[in-house]
Amino acid sequence: MERRLEPELLDELPPGDPGAARSRKDLQRVNAWMGNASIMARALRSALGERPILSVLELGGGDGTFLLRVGQRLCGGTRQRVSASVLDRQSLLANETIKAFEEIGWPVEAMTADVFDWLRQSASARAQVMLANLFLHHFSEAQLAQLFQHAKERAELFIALEPARSALPLLFSRLLWAIGCNRVTQHDAVISVRAGFRSQELSRLWGEDKSWSLREYSAGLFGHLFIAQRIGPPDVSDSGAHKAAPRSSQAS
Repeated sequence: MERRLEPELLDELPPGDPGAARSRKDLQRVNAWMGNASIMARALRSALGERPILSVLELGGGDGTFLLRVGQRLCGGTRQRVSASVLDRQSLLANETIKAFEEIGWPVEAMTADVFDWLRQSASARAQVMLANLFLHHFSEAQLAQLFQHAKERAELFIALEPARSALPLLFSRLLWAIGCNRVTQHDAVISVRAGFRSQELSRLWGEDKSWSLREYSAGLFGHLFIAQRIGPPDVSDSGAHKAAPRSSQAS
């Protein structure tokens, strides 16, 4: 199956559209069915070992609920001081989500900007860990290569969990009506799988670099996991400080 990029409805609908709001709720359920928060938390634990997580930035983090679920799994009921940031083209973090982050010791910053604008304009912004969940498949190979180049300069660990581009995920993407997903989610799910990844596609776009260790493999029944980890002592500031780019009104 060749990779194919097509527009997704959720990217073009205004934040307040009822179909968009319902689709964002659907995506929380789809993430739960795919087990994405658990997969991401395990990948983080495996990569960092005993080292503490100091700062996390999620690219295209939407309403922040995915990163919150990851944090809750990592904390296991204990409070851990982690600087968390969610970057998205729409401002979607609800007050109850911000409060839930505070309860696990992860004060969260919402940054509203296009990811490429933010990466270009925030040259000094760094994070120990950068995450992306069901986000990279929106971009072309050229855009991903550009994004990865910026990530190399700003993080010591980059983890992306994306749709696996294969027959089984495509089949199940056509059956989301069975769990009550709306037409926006049903439409976008099929497109997301067609734009997903397989084999070592993301590793090739990251490029050969002896200062990075790359892993890429299937995760669960429907996911594709990519992990890029800097080799040797971290050279990223542990302050966890993120400076937001100028606010953008551009819709996701």
